[in-house]
Amino acid sequence: MAKSNRLSASNTDIEESDLARPRKVSRTHPRAGHVHVPKRSCKDHFSVIEPQINAEGVHVYPFDVSCPVDVLFLTENGRHSVRMNRHGYFEILYLCSGSANCHIQDRLLPFREGDLAIVGSTLYHRVECQSSTPLTIAALFFEPDLIRCEGGRDNAEYLNPFLLQDSEFPHIVPAETGIPNQVLEMMLRIRSELPPLSPRGRLAIKTYLKMILMLLVNRYASYAGTVETFQRQQRDLDLLLPLFRFLGDNCGKIQVREACRIVGMSESNFTSFFKRVTGLSFMKYLNHYRVERSQVLLANTDEPMASISHEMGFCDQSYFGTVFRRLVGMTPAAYRKRYRTNDGSGRGQIGSTPPIWPAKTSLTGAPQRSTTEINRQLAALHGKPMINQTYFY
Repeated sequence: MAKSNRLSASNTDIEESDLARPRKVSRTHPRAGHVHVPKRSCKDHFSVIEPQINAEGVHVYPFDVSCPVDVLFLTENGRHSVRMNRHGYFEILYLCSGSANCHIQDRLLPFREGDLAIVGSTLYHRVECQSSTPLTIAALFFEPDLIRCEGGRDNAEYLNPFLLQDSEFPHIVPAETGIPNQVLEMMLRIRSELPPLSPRGRLAIKTYLKMILMLLVNRYASYAGTVETFQRQQRDLDLLLPLFRFLGDNCGKIQVREACRIVGMSESNFTSFFKRVTGLSFMKYLNHYRVERSQVLLANTDEPMASISHEMGFCDQSYFGTVFRRLVGMTPAAYRKRYRTNDGSGRGQIGSTPPIWPAKTSLTGAPQRSTTEINRQLAALHGKPMINQTYFY
């Protein structure tokens, strides 16, 4: 392949050497075509992200604490999608190939090849594949404190595009603006410096990140959002924290009336509030959580399905099977047969998985599982199907 000097060409190949070397960007801004990323440079989106999402729907990424920034190439085939989640870090996504929707709260935003998506820390979201071929996404994750820690008002203003994201915020930056290709160039520069082995490397990463942020500050300079938008969203999430904590301990016992009592709202107010904050109805969120926990038990214990169904709060085993099949794409029995191992360890261990939720004594008298054990078992969900993409529509 002849090495192109333009990321905006109709088809762009990124070779291994290119991932460590910046590229020049065309001054013209046609819609970009495919950006081809070597398969060995890609990671499965679902396997990387899903096991690290906790009971609150918060994804905790294992950053290098000395330099909390990372650039990944992720693939998504559409067969099973990461569930709706938020995170404390900020996220910038470049769609290298395929077509998708950015599902942000209750909005579905078209996400096409060459587009950029930016997402702050308070909004539940995910990317949903809409093409017959897999998606390839270049993802930049960074902790805002990497910029804030330098102090000064000017540094804080770099983060404004992530703090002003209200219900009408234009999260997608179209390829035609030329900005996505410029951002991708800087992302590749950052990736070439990771992990930083010297003060110069760390300085280079922060400089390239600031160049990206400056492009976004200019893009959103006329947007009328305010810091109060971010603060209101954070307050809304804080109101739900007691409910998420209760859910982690009692997912098999809770009903809508109890959830309303915990957050101190009427049922009508709670229903609309929960959907506005998370992008999902409470029962959809709860069913997803229950099914995910049941997957751990099916893959790692011999507990009877009737017992698991009861423990997870389903009214009977038949209804449990119906919900499970709708979300996972197979019956509980088929799932256990496919993923159960002789030693009860599940398949595909993932290291350094953060705590997800505490375990409880089984409602049917099954042995108590420690928090450490349930988290180890959750790590074993690497590579297993979790949810049918159409569930959240």
